[in-house]
Formats: sequence, C-alpha cells, structure tokens
Amino acid sequence: MIDPPVTLTLPPKRVARLPERPGAVRCPVLVVVFVCAACGLVYELELVALASYLIGDSVTQASVVLSVMVFAMGVGSLLAKRLRCRAAVGFGLVEGGLALIGGCSALVLYAAFAWLGESQYVLVAFSLAIGVLIGAEIPLLMSLIQRAESARGLAHRREPHDPAGTVADLFAADYVGALVGGLAFPFLLLPWLGQLTGALVTGAVNAVAGGGLVLWLFRHDLTPRSRVLLVGTNLFVLAVLATATVLVDDFEQAARRAVYGDSIRVAVHTGLQEVVVTGERGGPPDLFLDGRLRVGGRDEYRYHEALVHPAMNGPHARVLILGGGDGLAAREVLRYPDVRAVTVVELDPGVVRLAGTDPDLAALNAQAFRDPRVTVAYGDAFTWLRTSRSVQERYDVVISDLPDPGITPSAKLYSEEFYGLAAGALSSEGRLVVHAGSAAAHPRTYWTVDATLRAAGFTTRPYGSPSGSSRGEAREGAPGLTAGPDRSTRSWGTAEWGFLLAAPGPQLPALSLPADAPHLRSLTSDSLVAAEAHIEATRTGLPPSTLVHPRY
Repeated sequence: MIDPPVTLTLPPKRVARLPERPGAVRCPVLVVVFVCAACGLVYELELVALASYLIGDSVTQASVVLSVMVFAMGVGSLLAKRLRCRAAVGFGLVEGGLALIGGCSALVLYAAFAWLGESQYVLVAFSLAIGVLIGAEIPLLMSLIQRAESARGLAHRREPHDPAGTVADLFAADYVGALVGGLAFPFLLLPWLGQLTGALVTGAVNAVAGGGLVLWLFRHDLTPRSRVLLVGTNLFVLAVLATATVLVDDFEQAARRAVYGDSIRVAVHTGLQEVVVTGERGGPPDLFLDGRLRVGGRDEYRYHEALVHPAMNGPHARVLILGGGDGLAAREVLRYPDVRAVTVVELDPGVVRLAGTDPDLAALNAQAFRDPRVTVAYGDAFTWLRTSRSVQERYDVVISDLPDPGITPSAKLYSEEFYGLAAGALSSEGRLVVHAGSAAAHPRTYWTVDATLRAAGFTTRPYGSPSGSSRGEAREGAPGLTAGPDRSTRSWGTAEWGFLLAAPGPQLPALSLPADAPHLRSLTSDSLVAAEAHIEATRTGLPPSTLVHPRY
C-alpha cells in the first residue's frame, strides 16, 4: 500500500511589515538620500579645502581627492552587491562608518600634518575610504526600496514597481542633496563652525539620518542581533563625534603649537585665511598666513628693502602697493619725504587690522597705516585694477607685494592680463616691481614671470636680495611646518628672493638705488648689479602665463 503523499507546509517567508500608504517608504528614503548626499559632498569639500591649506597647490589637491573618490565610489558600488541580502543592516553600518570616518577626517588630516609633517597619504586614504562608503549607499537603498515595494505589490495585488522611476528618484535626491551640501559648506559650515567642527557636526547628522532610517522604517528586516549591533554602532559613533566636538578647541591649540611652536601670540580666522603671529612679546614677530611664513621679523628688512627701493629710482610721488597688508612695504615707501600718496590694495581686512593693532607688528611697520598719506583699498588686486581705478589716476611706482605664483590662487596675479592692467595704472615714466620667487630654488617660475612681463609690453631687469640668515631660522620649534611657496625657500644662494624691475616700452629701467635713498641695512647699488649678473646666468626661454593657460 502506497502512503498518500505528505504535503509539507513551509512557514511563510518573512516580509517586512511596511506602511500601507503609497510613498510611505520611498519618501523617507529619498529624504535620507538627500541628507547623506549633502554630507558626502561636505566631506569631499572639507578634504579639498584643508589639503589645499596644509599641503598647498589647490588644483592638485582637488584633482587627487575628486579622482580617488570617484574611483572609490565605483569600487563601493561593486562591493555593495555582497550586502544586498542584508541590505538594511548593511546600509546602517555603511552610514555609521561614513559618519565616523568623514566626521573625523579633517581632525586626523590636521593631526598628521601637525605631528608627522606629512598628510598626503592620509588624504588619499580618507578619499578612498569615504568614496567606497558613498558608493555603496545607492545600491543598498535601491535594494531596500525594491524589496519593500515588491512586497507591497504582492500583498495588495498591484503592478510591480517601476525600477527606472526608482533610480531616477534616487539620483535626483542625490544630486539635489549634493547641491545643498556644496552651498552649505562655504556659506554656513565654514564661517560658522570652521573646518574641524563643521566636519564633526556633519558626521553626526549623517549618523542620525542613516541609522534612524534603518532602525525606524526597516526595523522589521533586522534580526535582534542586527538591531543591537546598529544601535550600539550609532551610539558609539555619536559619542566619538560629540567628544571630539567638545575637545576640538583644545586639539586645535595643541596642533597649532606643534606647527608653530610654543610662542603663539595671535591666532585668528579672518574669514579668508588663518592668521598666526608668533614670537616673544617685545621681540620681532613672525606672521603666518594659512600656514605659510609671510613675515620673518628678524630679517624681513632684507626682503622689503630689495622690493621697494630699486623701484623708487625715479619719480615716486604716487605709489601703488598691490598686497602688502602687513604694512612693511608701505613703511619703506614712506621713508621718502617727497612721496605724496600711497595706495595699498589688500584682499584681507583682517591682516591690515592686525598690522595696525598688534603692538609688535605695528612697531615693525613703523605705524605705516596711521600715516595720512596712506589709503587702504580692500579687494582682489586684479579686480581693483580692472574696475576701481579711474582713468585719471596714474602711479609713478607700482609694487607687486603678492604671494608667490607657486600658490595656485595667485596665478592670475602673475598673468599677462594682470600685468596689462598694471601697465595701464603706470605713468609714462613709471616702474613696476614684482616679487617673482627664488631664481635659485624655482628658476622655471621666476623666468615665467619674466616672460609674462615681457609679453605684456614691459622691459625687465632681474635682481635679488643679498644673502642673509635663512628664513627657516624664524621657524625654530615648529617641526610640523613645511616651507610654503611664499617668501620662504628651501635653498639659499646669492639671491634669497628674486625680483623683476620692469618699465613699459623698450627702455631698460635703471637698476640702482635713488640718490635720495635712506640708509639701508642690506642693499647697495653694487649688490644689485652683482645679483643681476648671477640671476641672468640662469635665464631660460619660457612662454608667458595667461588666465586661460597658467604656467606656474
């Protein structure tokens, strides 16, 4: 006798109990996608901004971060396929890891720079990690939405959901969130919270949004163990971020001491840059802008005497200084009693304010900004020359006391177009002097400036300041500080700082000191001629730099 077949009844497959209302799943998911996309772009911009400040060369740092992160996003998308069977817990853990890594990225990058002196590898590592986690977000959320809406469609005998529409909604929310994050970073987070606190707060928002979505909307997809794991992970991440936020000021002070030494007197964020003044009270101060040595108080006179006085050989009643917010170039100009008017065009009002109020900086510049002959105009030098100069104004001397062209944002201030505008500000017998970096350490940059001046219609003569003490001496006790491409260099030859004296037209400008020059500590006419001969020996033919084709 054949037994009748036994029918085995399998327990029904567990289906997430989701809200009945259409859109009850998709709308919260799209909101979280929006928030996470905004956080992701903030992490990206945070890395670019901090790396540009710490390492320099913003174009290179942006290229490294963007390319590595986009590549890593592709890797993350592939790795997410392994988590599709556990999409809910996988997404929760991904968001927790992203919040922790992204939120702490600026803190760790700054610490590596301050105490190790090297942050390039840390930058690449964070770009990779953040990119992988961002890349895994959309595939996991897509799996969750598909599973939820498919389950609802089967339960209510509806048509299957539209995958193409789901993808379109996800990417739309992602792109709009990226827009909001990109705008929030420079206009809200950076001015209100700063780089370090801004990243930490962004990480906390990221953790709450990602963890909250899974623990609320997809809680029925979680096993008890997974639920405990996610709750514990998010609490740990939020605790770490909150602790770091509380201690961030102490951390920043300790890191700043590691970078600049113990003799920090002033450290402020002006809205445009970080300004730090170091040195003992009553002694010569050192001024740093965004981590680069701008003024070394013990030997700045060598630079400023060489910058100003050769250009004063000729009419000099009206002088225009482009840059020079520290007041030191103006100090040298004002040593000539027949100077009638000095205009200083400075981008950052905070630097001028500090140069006039800090007792030692004000003593160093001889209270230049209190002289009634000095007028200060705030703004970008390129824009000022283009829009703010009346046709009647002509200057006998234009002094370009600007950051070195090796700093990417300064490239336009060393372009053929910029020098064309400067030529329009000069009188018929006027002279332009340009700080062009070190001819010994950076000959390509120096001679590119020369070629650019010539392309703009100037005739040039190269010269430099005589040898003296290394600017590195001003940075003793600051092992974390890397010499930036400004007024400090790593090699020292016959000319520490290179300059170019230029005059419009074919006539060579006279390279000597004025007959009425005041007493100078570091410069003579003979030393100028010797420096010119030394630098001329390194001359190379290079093309000029323009706005559309910068060559620095």
